[in-house]
Amino acid sequence: TAPGPRSYTTLRDEAVKLFNSLQQLESERDPVPLMQGVLQTCLDLPPLVDEIYCQLVKQTTEPPAPGGQGDLHYWQLLTCMSCTFLPSPPVLRFLRFHLDRTENRFPASEMAKYACFIREALGKTKGRECVPSLEEILVLIQRQEMICTVHCPGAPACSVAISSHTTAEEVAQELVSRLGLSQSPNLFALYEQSRRREQPVGSATLLADVLTRFE
Repeated sequence: TAPGPRSYTTLRDEAVKLFNSLQQLESERDPVPLMQGVLQTCLDLPPLVDEIYCQLVKQTTEPPAPGGQGDLHYWQLLTCMSCTFLPSPPVLRFLRFHLDRTENRFPASEMAKYACFIREALGKTKGRECVPSLEEILVLIQRQEMICTVHCPGAPACSVAISSHTTAEEVAQELVSRLGLSQSPNLFALYEQSRRREQPVGSATLLADVLTRFE
């Protein structure tokens, strides 16, 4: 499940804990829960976002084994960060330089593919209400899209491919087009339904955040 509320100490202490988590990430057999924990701390403590970006750039610069498992774990967390948080302008410039340098030094490598994905994500990321779900992280580290199932009244359920940046309005428009309702005078929206309640999903809401709440 997604991490719940946490208690934190000082920013300095939390920065040290995150640094230790990054060191552990290199050899972790299943890095996804650890990645989600780092993302959750950054969501709860925004001043640490730049710190983690800088640490990840450092870890992916001149690694002992470029393209090795440990190196790719850092690139995968950097990918998740890029789909969740925007760094400050100075760190963003530093990060973009690092991405360009990686693509130039290791063309056609896995690192270069992650660098390209991250650059594109940074152009779309506006901030998240929730950290990526475990499912989303699994998809992100493969640089793929998620499949979201939407149940439509009077029609079969529709599967829609979404990214970390896809809004409810974009999905609603795609479904309207698929169902041949583009000329309909009615308004269409997505609804989020659980055992306790049903509520409309705001047009600008990211579907990835809705899926995290379901997880």
